[in-house]
Amino acid sequence: MKRFTALLIALLLLLSMALIGCGVKDNKTDEPTGQSDTKQEETKKEDKKEEAKEETPATNDQVTNDPDVKVINLWSFTDEVPKMLDKFKELNPDFPYEIKTTIIATTDGAYQPALDAALASGGADAPDIFTAEAAFVLKYTQGDASPYAAAYKDLGIDVDNLLKEAEIAQYTVDIGTNPDGNLVGLGYQATGGAFIYRRSIAKDVWGTDDPAVIKDKVGPGWDKFFAAAAELRAKGYGIISGDGDLWHAVENSSDKGWIVDGKLNIDPKREEFLDLSKKLKDNDYHNDTQDWQDAWFADMKDAGAKKVFGFFGPAWLINYVMAENSGGSAPGEGTYGDWAVCEPPVGFFWGGTWVLANKDTRVPAAVGEILEWITLDSSETGLQYYWANGTLNGPGGTKDTVASGAVMSKSDGTLDFLGYQNMFEAFVPAGEFANGKNLTQYDESINIFWRDQVREYTAGNKSREQTLADFKQQVADNLDVIVE
Repeated sequence: MKRFTALLIALLLLLSMALIGCGVKDNKTDEPTGQSDTKQEETKKEDKKEEAKEETPATNDQVTNDPDVKVINLWSFTDEVPKMLDKFKELNPDFPYEIKTTIIATTDGAYQPALDAALASGGADAPDIFTAEAAFVLKYTQGDASPYAAAYKDLGIDVDNLLKEAEIAQYTVDIGTNPDGNLVGLGYQATGGAFIYRRSIAKDVWGTDDPAVIKDKVGPGWDKFFAAAAELRAKGYGIISGDGDLWHAVENSSDKGWIVDGKLNIDPKREEFLDLSKKLKDNDYHNDTQDWQDAWFADMKDAGAKKVFGFFGPAWLINYVMAENSGGSAPGEGTYGDWAVCEPPVGFFWGGTWVLANKDTRVPAAVGEILEWITLDSSETGLQYYWANGTLNGPGGTKDTVASGAVMSKSDGTLDFLGYQNMFEAFVPAGEFANGKNLTQYDESINIFWRDQVREYTAGNKSREQTLADFKQQVADNLDVIVE
């Protein structure tokens, strides 16, 4: 009997343990660590997939237009983009919208306040598309006015694929990307800078005008540039017209911009401009002109105090400034045809126009169609192909560098102004070296303060210390920026 009882107890214990084991096995909170981590990772992956679905760019089928809207409002500071839209309408005769254009020049700072008021007011007359130039574009892509700008992906544009397909210069993408990481603006020009020099002067001083040789004479770096300046001065030439020519290369090759974390920042490369500018003046390496004034234009046609070897700038400087002020319109007239381009001592860009859309536009699909054609269409019927080949208004127009490397690779950049050199050979790498992460929304104002103070210093009117102190005070007095 005792043996039977003991056996029964043993069986009951085994049964209890089995039931407990089943309970443990079903209790998920006590699972082995490896199994729990795996399931958590799977859950996270599913969550990320859902997030990715939410962030997927809208397709053209998903973006719709308000059928009651018949007009697209375009705001710009020149007639350049409005003329592009004339071509767009010509290519797309069934495009059912009237384009209403408002052009306000940047002269005396008139454009930005008017644009800001129009964006803030909203309504039927608000801009659907607007443009901003390099001097103030960050205000609209990353600064105070950036909330007005629509993400390109929300206009039905396949941004990632088209950027790769068109091989868009990275600096233009960096400038056009908002704080949330969304692309809200792109340009159509490539404004990477080169050194534009006189062939006849190069031959006189160095015996050759070959861009491959000249680029090693003037750079890389400012030490080689000033060595070349000394050789040119010995022959009676200035290396550049004025310190403004150097400033654009210095400004846009700096590592950081004027504002960092809300505080005024003087990048060492920009502060060095004090020394570079003084060296130019003290050694009579230039004609001491100011850019955009009569004496500067005169140096483009040998009408200055001494002949000038070169200018720093992008293709637009050649096409729209130097060619018009060369004293001729065909090779052999004035300085026309006596120019060439090579890589500069430092990589930089200068200028450019970015095209943006209003996030509150009621016709996002139509606006997206226009913006894609201007900025991301690398086909032979896209704006940039016409622009690069000078055929926007028919054959024989002005050729220009464009944001799309893919377009320039299949285009002809030969210019008679440059002695029949293909300028794309120099300007494509120039765009790759340009840095788009050193701009701020206050550049236009701060640059004026800085340039004026530097000229006071080089003229001997102020010490270096006083120049820096006065510059900082101007910024503190006029802008909402912390100055230490």
